[in-house]
Amino acid sequence: MKKNVFLFLMLFFSAFTFAQKTVSGKITDEDGVAIPSASVTIEEPGKDAILAYAITNSKGEYKITFTSPESNVDLKVKAFNQKSVTKQISNTDQTLSFKLESEATEIKEVKLKTRMITARGDTISYDLKAFDSKNDRTLADVMKKIPGVEVNADGTILYQGNAINKFYVNGKDLMEGGYGTINNSLPKDAVQKVEVLENHQPVKILQDKVPSDQAAINIKLKNSVTMTGRGEVGTGFGDPWLWNVKLTPMFFGQKSQWVVNYKTNNTGEQVENEGNILAFGSSWEGRRVNAAQNDWLNVENAEVPNLPVKRYLMNSVHYLSANYLTNIDNKKEWELKANANYTNNAVERESTSSTTDFQQGTQYGTKFLNKFYTDKAKGELIFTKNAKKGFFKNTTTFSQFWNADRAMAERSNAGITRYGNEALQSPTSSFQNSLSTIIPWKEKMVNLKSFINYQDDRQTLEISPANYLQIPYRQPGSDVLSTIDFAPGTAALQNFRIKTLDTSHSANISFSTKGWTFTPQVGVDFSTDRLTTNFDASTNSNSPDFGSSLYENDLKFTEITPSASVGVNYKSDAWSLFANFPVNFNSIKAEDAFRNVSKSLNRTTFTPNIFAQYSFASFFKASANANISNNFGDIQTAYAGYILTSPAGFNVMNPNNPIPQTTTKSAGVRLEYRNPLNNLFFNLGYRLSDAKNNLLASSSVNPSGFSVIEYIESENNRTSKSFYSEIGKYFPKFKTNASVNFSNTNSESQSRRNNQDINNENTSNSLGFKFNNTYFSWMSIDFNMTKSWNKQTNGIIQTSLAKTENYNHNLNIFFYPLENHTIGFYWDQINSKLGETKYNNGFFDVSYQFTWAKKKVDFELKWMNIADRKVFERINVDAATITQTTMQLRPSQVMFTVKFNFK
Repeated sequence: MKKNVFLFLMLFFSAFTFAQKTVSGKITDEDGVAIPSASVTIEEPGKDAILAYAITNSKGEYKITFTSPESNVDLKVKAFNQKSVTKQISNTDQTLSFKLESEATEIKEVKLKTRMITARGDTISYDLKAFDSKNDRTLADVMKKIPGVEVNADGTILYQGNAINKFYVNGKDLMEGGYGTINNSLPKDAVQKVEVLENHQPVKILQDKVPSDQAAINIKLKNSVTMTGRGEVGTGFGDPWLWNVKLTPMFFGQKSQWVVNYKTNNTGEQVENEGNILAFGSSWEGRRVNAAQNDWLNVENAEVPNLPVKRYLMNSVHYLSANYLTNIDNKKEWELKANANYTNNAVERESTSSTTDFQQGTQYGTKFLNKFYTDKAKGELIFTKNAKKGFFKNTTTFSQFWNADRAMAERSNAGITRYGNEALQSPTSSFQNSLSTIIPWKEKMVNLKSFINYQDDRQTLEISPANYLQIPYRQPGSDVLSTIDFAPGTAALQNFRIKTLDTSHSANISFSTKGWTFTPQVGVDFSTDRLTTNFDASTNSNSPDFGSSLYENDLKFTEITPSASVGVNYKSDAWSLFANFPVNFNSIKAEDAFRNVSKSLNRTTFTPNIFAQYSFASFFKASANANISNNFGDIQTAYAGYILTSPAGFNVMNPNNPIPQTTTKSAGVRLEYRNPLNNLFFNLGYRLSDAKNNLLASSSVNPSGFSVIEYIESENNRTSKSFYSEIGKYFPKFKTNASVNFSNTNSESQSRRNNQDINNENTSNSLGFKFNNTYFSWMSIDFNMTKSWNKQTNGIIQTSLAKTENYNHNLNIFFYPLENHTIGFYWDQINSKLGETKYNNGFFDVSYQFTWAKKKVDFELKWMNIADRKVFERINVDAATITQTTMQLRPSQVMFTVKFNFK
């Protein structure tokens, strides 16, 4: 690890070995008229290597910062219909202006050739045609091949390893962060280029005042008014009959945009997450979160393999969404957005496991068959004004869930097998409203923000028969563990309800001068939770009576946090700085008269965070960040009555424990390089964090795997150190994009299991490689590979069994033997190793596609899981256990699909 740190620091500071120099000036013609859009480059003498470049503005002005060990460099000036100039200059700061002589630029043939990657200021533009292959159909297909850009499995778009903050189409943010639908369904033929907006501040009134370290994506369409979209209709045979329907028409105009999306399938494609918020914009816009249930209670869940979802997901899903945006004023400053979606989904899952407990020297087996039913709706209304002279945004969101989970469970130990049926009903209602406005006041800006969130969760967990449960029990005041003896033929019932109200209100005023912006702010956060639970079951005389208060909660948890802070921002050509220095006055109270709980905490905390970024030599960015945060727990860490959170065991907090406190300190440094002139991108960084806690999780586990988890007062730390790097380059001559990434993480933590203190140390390394090539007219290839190593030590599991290795790759090859004919080959390989135990899992698909070019319609026949592999095997290493698991997969299936564009 020390070598990694030394290597990073050497690379990080090597860029500063030679002092930076700046050359500036003005470019005019013979008559002294400014020449805009002229290119000025700095190059090493005798080499075709550009060190830095600039484009003149409307006044003909340019400014270049560069670093070179040479005593002299070449400066070149080029402009349309002007004679080029090359001059060797000294490697010093200087001002140079040029008058160019007129010279007609001869166009030898009527053919326009554009660069595949161009840069202008903080905007990098990618010509989509340079990266697509014959088999690509949608924007997402091509986005995965663009250098510097990465698309995760959940649809999140990363630029230089970081998530984007906005996704625009023709400059408009229709999807408000839920851009998966457009990315997956926008035909590539409708797109002219993809623009990456680096250091993007989405709030216009804050641009050039409050910097941002995040990038945004803007999809520029070929036409300013576009009616398009993508559709698929497929059917097939397997077990059962298969269907797959996707219908996504879209309209993008100058005043309005809309997308309607309906997708349904039982082929294992996870379409219901397309509407998830993936980009959250700027905190100045208010607060937006993905509404989710408080899933305190759970049935026992079958394991899922680390495979592409389509390999194992047994689903039957219907997903409908609609997004609409329109300008409601003539200046096109005010926008109204209405978004809605509905999901109905049924999922089946099955796995069988064998667990060896090294601490207790026992072994037990489990088998779970699940049926999960999701029924949820969401509606959202957004009013926005985003102008240079003011900002306003109000977002109102309502979500409703009617979910239900089922499990048939089987546990075996010491020759005895028990069976249980588990059922969970979990309706949830959620309402959110976020308001943020920025009002200019003379040379200042006033920002008012308000956020309200109310949520009501009800959950009921039933286990039948109750004697399936073999849960450890400790009599009050005793260290001896016994097992609760449930009466046979009866059911156990855990009831749960929590009502949550969160509010946050703040006001600030900003002062700007000479690139600096200072923002003093005051605010108050208020939250209150009301938790009521009870557990009901019949037991024999030698076990506890569940009518006692030990198994009930009636807890009110309130937190009030007034705060005062000062934000400091600075923006110049080279530097970006933003920092916040908040002082928080935390007041927390937990009360449950029924359980004799009365806890409080009053604490003043200082939680600064700082980020600084320096841009140099045109292509480099160096940054550093540091922050301190405090967390004082929530209602999940304050209840004192036992709750059966899962049939696997109870959770409980000691009523005598203090309010939980966690203080986290973290810092990181990062170096980025992105050069669109030679299509090279890389980034590397180092992070470290330390979290200090006053409570420690303590679990009591019996030989059958059932447990009780308690929390004891004991100071403990979680530390983590990680190094990461990635380099990618596009080779235009070979139409090849390749990238390599590496990461190393070391972490340490403490826990307690069956009264034994455990010090966990974990070291993990990961190496990834991506490659795609479209050089040959008859073939294209995509290949992704990841290799990882993990070593865990804690004094319980033998060293030889604590080392795991994993390897997986995805290979897609497409052949084009004849015009409009495509043959595809797909290979997913997932291998795992623990000691001498190895699991190799390979999956193969083939496809044939015929394209009706005139109508832009594809007819595809695809055979998936040719080998009909029915199970997936994996090894998991935990703090004191090793588990070998077999998971059910989708069988072999054949699909015929018709794919088409709406226009």
